[in-house]
Amino acid sequence: MLVDIFSSFDDNNQVFMSLYVLMWIFSLVTVLIFSSSFWVSAPRWAGFISIFKDTASAQIFRSFGLNLGGFMNVVTGLFLFLIFMNLSGLIPYVFSPTSHLAISLSLGLPLWASLIISAVFFKPSSVVAGLLPMGAPAMLNPFLVIIETVSILVRPITLSVRLTANMSAGHIVLTLIGNYLVASLFISSVFSMALLISIQVLYTIFEFGISVIQAYIFCLLITLYSDEHPH
Repeated sequence: MLVDIFSSFDDNNQVFMSLYVLMWIFSLVTVLIFSSSFWVSAPRWAGFISIFKDTASAQIFRSFGLNLGGFMNVVTGLFLFLIFMNLSGLIPYVFSPTSHLAISLSLGLPLWASLIISAVFFKPSSVVAGLLPMGAPAMLNPFLVIIETVSILVRPITLSVRLTANMSAGHIVLTLIGNYLVASLFISSVFSMALLISIQVLYTIFEFGISVIQAYIFCLLITLYSDEHPH
């Protein structure tokens, strides 16, 4: 039972599909989509799925991540996975996992850490040199190193908070509009009810676009972080 608009982000409410069920289902769906071409003929929806795979692959081809073994498969799989997770939150009585910071952080932190650890083991001197911009004044060198180090360390936090904040804000707005819409059925005029229905429908369509865009931005930033990997 939902007490307020924020209780929809509590997976202990035992809604239709809880957090762990969605995580397992969409993880398996993503694996099946990528491996189905090896053991079954391409179905009709394969062309639609390939649009998202090609979108993520095109971005990786323009980055250094292309030279990292398996990086393309990870990012394209993550792109499809995030789209599934984001869109699932728009289904009534389905819990939205990406509205939790723990989930988005568990996706962004390992990818960011793997790039950092790989760069340190591969060429630590280049990593240290990258903390200081070329041509910087000697007096500012200690401060620039600290600023650059902090900016690198907060990347997984900003990456995860951006996804969580956008998805949470959209669900809260949809819940508020839905509450006013239900109230308008009893106390408002027909015009107000029609206006709220139009806003609800348009904002739901807008949230579909936000779900795809936020998944793309999440994967795009991971790809851009790979450009700083030592060549």
